[in-house]
Amino acid sequence: MRHSFVLLVLLDKSIRSDDAIIDHLRQIAIFAKTIDHDSFRGAANELRLSPSVVSHHISQLEDHLGVALLYRATRKLTLTREEERLLSAARNMLDAVESDLLDLTASASEPSGELRITAPSVLSQSPFTEMMAHFSARYPRLRITLDFTDSRKELVGDGFDAAIRMGLHFKPSPDTRKLFEVPRSLVAAPGFIALQTPVREPKDLRNWPWIELAPVQSIPVRFQKNSKQQAVHRKPAQLICNDAHALYSLARAGAGLAIVPEFLAQDDAAAGHIRYVVPDWQLAPAIVFAQWPPNAPKHGLIKLLVSFLTEARS
Repeated sequence: MRHSFVLLVLLDKSIRSDDAIIDHLRQIAIFAKTIDHDSFRGAANELRLSPSVVSHHISQLEDHLGVALLYRATRKLTLTREEERLLSAARNMLDAVESDLLDLTASASEPSGELRITAPSVLSQSPFTEMMAHFSARYPRLRITLDFTDSRKELVGDGFDAAIRMGLHFKPSPDTRKLFEVPRSLVAAPGFIALQTPVREPKDLRNWPWIELAPVQSIPVRFQKNSKQQAVHRKPAQLICNDAHALYSLARAGAGLAIVPEFLAQDDAAAGHIRYVVPDWQLAPAIVFAQWPPNAPKHGLIKLLVSFLTEARS
């Protein structure tokens, strides 16, 4: 029914009744509803008030304005000239207020605010970016800052709401959640492989030149094939870098062996620009997980983000 939404708001008991402006708005809204029904009783039934209360509000409005708005008869209400002018203004006011209130209600039901997220730079070329694009499209009132870097950022100290971490190990806790896994591959350029001693299994790679990622250098590389496992202890690397994209670019240029996320190598491997080394042996995948401050709200924006990312990969 016309303007019922506005009337429900104005009649809400939580709004202070001693506020004169709110009182006048209530009176004008009830006045317009009375005219729509052409009776106190019709307006009272829709507004769930008694006819005497409706009549009282209109009398109060008449006293405030100092004019008669209605000629009261037994079965009919007759408009006065002053009422016709007020009715037009009242309906314009109610239309405007109702439109604004509906907009506010829609906004309140839609998450809004700001999220600052840090993530490893290598994920900028992974399915994670597509997931974040979908998240942003679903919640257009959110302002999202994505900080892609291979320098580990702290949540509280660096001012981030959530961190996307990536590693070989994950320990569940109340403030972390596993999101997805990233397959890893051992790759090298075809020209580089042609210059090396042929290999049959991972242990034969011990003396090949490796390119290492700074955070994980000197850690033995563990391979698995069915039930067999091998750990390769590499000789000290000549090239070390702290960026996964640079690591892959160096390997593609023929500088050595490198372990990289599969999504970086798959297109080049299909085109023959890079080759998988000992492809029958598998490396453990990297685990991507979310971390957030322990005191984050239980149903806040961070949990909304984490739930979305988890569902997107399930």
